[in-house]
Formats: sequence, structure tokens, C-alpha cells
Amino acid sequence: MNLAESFRIAMRALNANKVRSALTMLGVIIGVAAVILLVSIGTGVQKQVTGSIEGLGSNLLFVFPGNFTQGGGGGGSGGADIRKQFTLDDSEYTQTRIGEQGLVIPQLQAPARLRLGNRTMSSQMTASDQNGKDGSAGALQSGRWYSRGEVVGASRVVVIGSGVRDELLPGQDPLGREVDVNGQPYTVIGMLEAKGGSFGGSQDNNISIPVTTAQQTLGTGNISSFLVKVTDAKRVDQVKAQVERILRPRYADQFTVFTQQQTLGILSTLLGTLTAMLAGLASISLLVGGIGIMNIMLVSVSERTREIGIRKAVGARTYDILSQFVIEAMMLSIFGGIAGILIGAGGALAMQKWVPAQVTLWSVALAFLFSAAVGVFFGVYPAYRASRLDPIEALRYE
Repeated sequence: MNLAESFRIAMRALNANKVRSALTMLGVIIGVAAVILLVSIGTGVQKQVTGSIEGLGSNLLFVFPGNFTQGGGGGGSGGADIRKQFTLDDSEYTQTRIGEQGLVIPQLQAPARLRLGNRTMSSQMTASDQNGKDGSAGALQSGRWYSRGEVVGASRVVVIGSGVRDELLPGQDPLGREVDVNGQPYTVIGMLEAKGGSFGGSQDNNISIPVTTAQQTLGTGNISSFLVKVTDAKRVDQVKAQVERILRPRYADQFTVFTQQQTLGILSTLLGTLTAMLAGLASISLLVGGIGIMNIMLVSVSERTREIGIRKAVGARTYDILSQFVIEAMMLSIFGGIAGILIGAGGALAMQKWVPAQVTLWSVALAFLFSAAVGVFFGVYPAYRASRLDPIEALRYE
């Protein structure tokens, strides 16, 4: 008996038990769909994050308190000692020392609760100075950025994202309107262009206020970090070394300066590891589905023992019985894999409205090949057991 005949018999057996076959495939379907969906989300987030950083330009330095390359303060390898925070004096001192080689932009980040009339929303506040528009804030769609005088005077002015306008003032001009930020009234002076969503939420829901105003509101004299926008992109490494020399007398080694390429590398590694972990967790359900296939195939062997005995009695070889049951297990996993691919890819495309999911060919191929391998692996033992049945004993089976 050739493979075509084995395939025909296997398909006939599956067709005879449609409901059981469908339930057996369910584990594989869920596993494949979960792998594709989670990998698509991880890949989409990684691409968006790296794209956002690349869009800032290749001349940015990111300066953080704490040593992110060594264990800090006895905290162990790989940790970061951030007990001593940066202040505005640090950013101003750095600006004085590097002069025209770069523009230093302090940043202070904190969550914010916005309210206008009976509408409220959660937001992320990124405070900076008058140069913040040249950093990571993005381009203005309308209005203006706050001035140096408003920073010095700690004025209650705010630049909002387009998502804030859509949520609090749908279809209206936000300029000149008052918005409550953490219970305090702020005047809207500008609105940023739409930048789209991210894994942690839409960037368009963020706001920016003067850093001095944020410090007063939060009751702190610290800042979260600062950026250095280097004038000449070819001198990024040189300016980085200079910034490190400037800060070292104040902070020893308890600070970190990242170039854009270093930041991209770290984020890509972290997000890639996260994506692999998500795929690994999702693949556990594929193993569960494989165990389900093996159980059903063992039941099928028991039910068809007499049939196997008759076939072996009329000349069927051990190989013929083995191939029939292996093909049957493979068909369950392959059909389940195809259905899982359709569900996973469709789900990823549907979720693009909320998260930056991106279906990749390698994730589809990996999930499909893994599902087929599961069918072979878990189908071999039942098939081997069926092929080793003694025809005389099988014919006596009731």
C-alpha cells in the first residue's frame, strides 16, 4: 500500500469522527493562534519603539541618573543605583560646559489626571524647558511652545497631544482653553501633531508643561533625566565623552549616558527577549494540544484494533499501519495549524487599532512547522503501537 492509500484511509477515519477530530485540533488551533498573536504584538511594539527613537535623529544623547552598566551601590551586577537624582542645576551646568556643541533639555516625567468640564482622562506628563520642542516632544500642529519666561516664572501653561484634544474637546480648537492637570488649571497654548499609539498607550494622550511648574506641583527639585541634542551628528561620541567628564566629579560613576544606537540596541534586546518569552509561553498550549492528539490516537487504535488485525491478515505491512496513523495525527495538527494561523493573523490585524501588532512570515512559518512537528512527535507512539499489534490477537479483540 502506497502513501496515497494511507492518506485516503487516514482522511476517511478523520471524516468519520468530525466532532472528535475538531475537538482534538482545538488545542493546536489555540496554541498556533496564541503564538502568532503574541509574536505579532511583540514585533509590532519593537518596530514602533525603534522607529520612534530613530525618528528623533541620530544626534541625541540620553543621560540618566544611576549606573545601568554595572551594579550600583552594592546592588549587584546589572542593577542601577538611582538614589541620587539629577537637578536642573546639573542640566544647566552641562549646557554651560558644552556650549554650542549641543542643546541640553531637562525632562521630568510623571502621571497626570486631566479634566475639562465633565470629561476626564489619564495622561503622561513630560515636563521640559523652552527647548523641549527640539527634543522628543514632536512637531507642533497648532499654537506654540512655552517660552523661557514661562519656564522661569513656572507658568501654568500646557502643550497637549492631539489625543487629549479628541478626548476632552472633540472637534474644537483647544488653544486658550483651560484644562485641569492634577487639580490645577492650565491654559492650553499648543497642540502636537499626531504620533500614533504605543504598547503603553497612545503617545497622543501625553502633555508637556514647564519643568519648573512640574517641580512645584510635584514638590521636588529633581528631574528624571536630560537629553543632549548634539549640533554635529559626527561628534556624538566626542560630546558623550565630554558629558561624562562633566558629570563624573558630581556623581562618580552613578550616571549613564546612552547614544541613540546604544538605546536602540538595549531596547531591541529587551523587546526581542520579551517576544521570545511570550512565544515560548504560548507554545506550551501546543504541547497540550499534542498530548490531546496522542490520547485520541490511542483511543482510535483501541477502537480499530479488529480493523488493524484484518488488514494485517490480508497482507498489510507494519509500515502501512504505521504510516496510516502517523498521517492521521499529522492531518489533525496541520489542519489545526492552518485554522490557528487564520485566527491568529486575523486577531493581530484586528488588534492593530489598539496595539501596534505586525504579522511576520517567520512567526507564521514557525508556528505551522511546530504544529506539524507536534503531530508527528505525539502521533508516532500510537502509530507504533498499532503497527506492532499481533494480527491473531487483534482479530480476537471485541
